[in-house]
Amino acid sequence: MSNVAEQTADHSAAPVRERLRPAAVLQGVALALGLVLMIGGFALIAVDYRPYNIPTASMHPTLQTGDTVLARKVDGGAVGRGDVVVFRDEAWGGELMVKRVVAVGGDTVATSGDNRRLTVNGQPVDEPYLATQGRQGESFSVTVPQGRLFLLGDNRVGSLDSRTHLEVDGGTVPSTAVEARVEATLKPFGRAGLLDRTPAFDGFAGPKASQPGPLEPAAYATVGGATLILVTSAVGGVAGLARRLRRGRSS
Repeated sequence: MSNVAEQTADHSAAPVRERLRPAAVLQGVALALGLVLMIGGFALIAVDYRPYNIPTASMHPTLQTGDTVLARKVDGGAVGRGDVVVFRDEAWGGELMVKRVVAVGGDTVATSGDNRRLTVNGQPVDEPYLATQGRQGESFSVTVPQGRLFLLGDNRVGSLDSRTHLEVDGGTVPSTAVEARVEATLKPFGRAGLLDRTPAFDGFAGPKASQPGPLEPAAYATVGGATLILVTSAVGGVAGLARRLRRGRSS
């Protein structure tokens, strides 16, 4: 009699285990996928990007004093007009600076007219990112040597940029001085977000503002992976509790 009872119990338990197995497999797959997304996205950001603090208002309103930005490590030869870059040039004091590239090697950059509007190769530039429109300082005209860049702040009336270093290589810096291209504001959280790509130089021949790097998809992967792990763990916990309650009622 004892043997018969044991066989009957084993036989009835087998379908329950069979029903539970697909759910457990699905939970394991979801957790593994979430882990891959979270670690992969975070690793990509950690390898490709570096945070930088903005110490002055020279890039206002695009970047403000005290902002923490994320910048992607790039070769200086790959940046174009309109890119906001982090660079260090010994001729400018050797400090890390953040400015906007407005001219590249071979360009003639100047300001002209009563309002000192910026021109590149004689063509006026519409610059909607400027802190103020109108007169932006004294007139100048510089032909940028090959392999060098001309950089200005968006706050033209409060920026120590290429215009204040005209006596040294026409205010230009070597493209090799560029360390990274700014792609997003990280802090304060109220201003966090991707930096808009400017179309101001799209009508010019030659290198234009770069397309965004992998920051946005990497960030989505990181957040999505973490969310998937949390939701899957929560659902698994609730399902396990429900099974225990059912067993308690049936016993």
